Amino acid sequence: MRYISEIDQLSGYPSIDTDVLRTFVAIADQGGFTRAAERVNRTQSAVSMQMKRLEEDVLQRKLFERDGRQVRLTPEGQVLLGYARRILKLHSEVFNTLREPHMVGLVRIGTPDDYVMRYLPGILTRFSKAYPLIQIEMHCEASNVLMQRRDLALTVISRQPGDDVGELLRTERMVWAAAACFCVDEHDTLPLAVSGVECFGTQWSQAALDSVGLDYRLAYHSSNVAAIQAVVSAGLAVMVSLESLVTEDLRILGSEDGFPPLPSMNLRLLRNPAMASPITECLAQYILEGFRL
Repeated sequence: MRYISEIDQLSGYPSIDTDVLRTFVAIADQGGFTRAAERVNRTQSAVSMQMKRLEEDVLQRKLFERDGRQVRLTPEGQVLLGYARRILKLHSEVFNTLREPHMVGLVRIGTPDDYVMRYLPGILTRFSKAYPLIQIEMHCEASNVLMQRRDLALTVISRQPGDDVGELLRTERMVWAAAACFCVDEHDTLPLAVSGVECFGTQWSQAALDSVGLDYRLAYHSSNVAAIQAVVSAGLAVMVSLESLVTEDLRILGSEDGFPPLPSMNLRLLRNPAMASPITECLAQYILEGFRL
């Protein structure tokens, strides 16, 4: 305690113990001292004493407003809540990094590139903050190509309903999409932009258009999803996409536009047993959580 006091005197500010911050966050989340005390495994009187010292001795600011049995944060309390969450998160990351030395290394994952744009940024950001010493190597290819590879620890793929390989990440509707300026009636033959003649989306779109007798042509073909989206955004063609991947500059086409419904797509996670490790299992959990948000 003397060491902490000396540091406090040098800095000019008192310190706030992480246990106190954890209690403070619990009160904010639970809306009261009683439920917060249960959450942090302390008595209500101990929690009240912690907060009294925090308000009167440490910060000298009122943090709570009481409304009957409910507790609300003051503006100063709201400010502290933001800092408290960040401090506790960093505290957890320090322990994850330094107390788990096995969480160091390289993990290879495979995914179609359209999922990289929508889902992977958030997943990898959270993962890298928690485990900064792990290197991620990503391989972006079509699902049918990724399934043949044996050098990937984790693989995200698209599968049609009924194919139960791997673990289900999410089920999502396939939709038709085009630029706002695209007018279907101006085209005698509908131009399609596809990512591959063997992919499910292309096969399903052709079958659906054939079923309603709508003429079409494969006008643009690229394995690069960004290239397909650029063509469609320019108003040159229609594409089939997962609903969540339709960008704001595009509109979804439905039955009112003369387009038939499409099946849903299953997104699944494959684990390579030959590369199982604490690292791959941890990243797999982040991927499962990220796709289900």
